[in-house]
Parts: sequence; C-alpha cells; structure tokens
Amino acid sequence: MSEHSHFYQPSQGHGLKHDPFNALVAPRPIGWISTRSLTGILNIAPYSFFNAFNYHPPIIGFASIGYKDTVKNIQETGEFCWNLVSASLVDAMNQTSAALPSDESEFEFAGLKTRKSKIINVPNVAASPSVLECRKSQIIQLTGANGKLVDTWMVLGEVVGVHIDTAFIQDGVYNTAAAKPILRGGGAGDYFNIDSAQRFTINRPQ
Repeated sequence: MSEHSHFYQPSQGHGLKHDPFNALVAPRPIGWISTRSLTGILNIAPYSFFNAFNYHPPIIGFASIGYKDTVKNIQETGEFCWNLVSASLVDAMNQTSAALPSDESEFEFAGLKTRKSKIINVPNVAASPSVLECRKSQIIQLTGANGKLVDTWMVLGEVVGVHIDTAFIQDGVYNTAAAKPILRGGGAGDYFNIDSAQRFTINRPQ
C-alpha cells in the first residue's frame, strides 16, 4: 500500500464527500427479490447487499437495512425469488426501488410481467434471464461488535429451483457475460456492466 493512505474509523466519520464503504466492496450482484404477502400483494425490490454463500445446498442471501415488506413477506410465507438484473431490465429495476405503500405492487408500478414459479408460490420476472426460487432458511438481525442489535436483517434462503434462459447456455456452460448482468457500485447511482472482453481465467494452485 502507498505510504499516502486515507485512514478513518467509521464510528468517527470518513471525511470524504461520499461514504467509500460501498465503493470498496464493489461491484456487487444485485439482489432483485420478489415476494408475495399473506394477502397476495406482490412485491419486488433491489438490494445492494447480496451474494451466494453455500454450494450444497445452494444458499443465497441479502441484507435489508430496515424491516421492510420484503423481509416481512419472507418471514411470513417462507419463500422468495432472486431475479437477475440484465442490462435491458435496469430501468425497471430502478423503478422498483421506489418507496410504495405495502398494498401497492412494484411489479405493476414498474410495468413488469410476471412468470409463475415451478416450486414456490412467488412469481418471478418474466424477462429475467435467470431466476432462483428460494425457501427461507434463516432471518438474522445483525449486531455490531459491541453486541447491540442494528436495524438490518440478513435473509438467507435455500435455492430449490433454477431457471436459465437456454440462449445463455453454451456447450453446457452458463455464459455469465452473455446475459449482461448489471452490478451495483458505490455511489448513489453507480452501476457497472460486464462483457466477454473483461473475462480471464486463472486456475487454483494444485
């Protein structure tokens, strides 16, 4: 590391124009999560803190800052879908980040068509090139190092069904770049995309 480094303690502020934390841990896949309430209202919202956490069984998770409708719906029904945000869906994804009343559906607000899931009772985004149907495994309220609870909820789900558009399967391998996934950056509105030119291969040491 350069001898000229910017150091700060998060508890005392970062001293920059914008908090760099999100930009340091980036870019990140977007957790575009669809759920259904007990009364049947469909919900879909994007989450910046999202990733995969286990192979067998496959487990994915996201963190919600605040106990939002998405978390409530998953807590009550035990089901959700992750929908891949491709380049063609980025505007609709952004629309679903709007703060709507609980009795309004972001699907309708963003003009998104739904597709029935195979295993669970939560629909997914019809235009998404890849969808993971999930059942809740854990919902955890996070704590700081001091043990105090914070208003952030970690939701983990086991993947029980996978949808992949066959246009993106080549010689039996899913082509990540071909699906044109959009990734979340660190600024208030920063996103990134990827293409095949950015791909390289490096094997683990034997």
